Amino acid sequence: MTLIDEAPVPQGADDSGAPLLEVRDLHVEFHTRDGVAKAVNGVNYTVNAGETLAVLGESGSGKSVTAQAIMGILDMPPGRIPKGEILFKGQDMLKMSGEERRRIRGAKVAMIFQDALSSLNPVYSVGFQLGEMFRVHRGMSKKEARAKAIELMDRVKIPAAAQRVDDYPHQFSGGMRQRIMIAMALALEPDLIIADEPTTALDVTVQAQVMDLLAELQREYNMGLILITHDLGVVADVADKIAVMYAGRIVETAPVHELYKRPAHPYTKGLLESIPRLDRKGQELYAIKGLPPNLTRIPTGCAFNPRCPQATDLCRSDVPALFPVTERDGADLAGRGSACHYWKETLHG
Repeated sequence: MTLIDEAPVPQGADDSGAPLLEVRDLHVEFHTRDGVAKAVNGVNYTVNAGETLAVLGESGSGKSVTAQAIMGILDMPPGRIPKGEILFKGQDMLKMSGEERRRIRGAKVAMIFQDALSSLNPVYSVGFQLGEMFRVHRGMSKKEARAKAIELMDRVKIPAAAQRVDDYPHQFSGGMRQRIMIAMALALEPDLIIADEPTTALDVTVQAQVMDLLAELQREYNMGLILITHDLGVVADVADKIAVMYAGRIVETAPVHELYKRPAHPYTKGLLESIPRLDRKGQELYAIKGLPPNLTRIPTGCAFNPRCPQATDLCRSDVPALFPVTERDGADLAGRGSACHYWKETLHG
């Protein structure tokens, strides 16, 4: 199999017009002592150049496992990908050799992890770790790589970068460490960045700064961005479209403002209602009842049915497809889908 062409590809597509990234019917499972945990169950989505896809859902919904499968960093075993395709510029990464995947990882597809302190090596300076990308992938000397590390730190707005390049991760604040992770992901100017909970454990002011920085850099480099989060407030001003995940499946897709305005799945509606609002001061905060299912024993039918206030016998017996969502008059709502037998009642009710 040939390696991916190094030449720039316009519009996030290859010569055949394929999206930058296309995930098709992806399944991921983990073989444990308690049984087979089905972490991802038929995920489909696409990302184009310059586009931001936000993937939402509670912990355990399969968001991060999907991202790890895309990056090729799943622990296998116990993980296994029994089915699916991950097409990057039209080529299936699951069929590539380990060497081909390594050439893409970091250079073409990069990831920002949620816990910067544990992701950075504590015994090496941040300048050394940033420079490693250029030494390994670009064959630069230590001096050249150090200069590029300072340039990157400046680019992500770390003050006094030239003086701090030899500092260690523990000498930076949480927000600054996250900026270093962003700089590391951007080092080789990839076509696609996956940001896995990039603002976890940061205060709201720093969260906003990190998200603004990501959005600014994405526009500058025209990158595709997959933003994984459980916080709907984080994505409102950043994402172009949203995929909501539950128990390893995508249960709703929509352009970001359409989803906030009119959710078409009871789970999405519950997530939106659980956001604190200034006009509900003093009122009890809404919470979805129950817990996400054990992935070794996913309920029959719709996985959300034990927690859903409008579940019926149909929901408990039949797995809903991702139905196209339309207006009352049947007019198509572009980019909208809902895996709910009663999406019409949720959307129009």
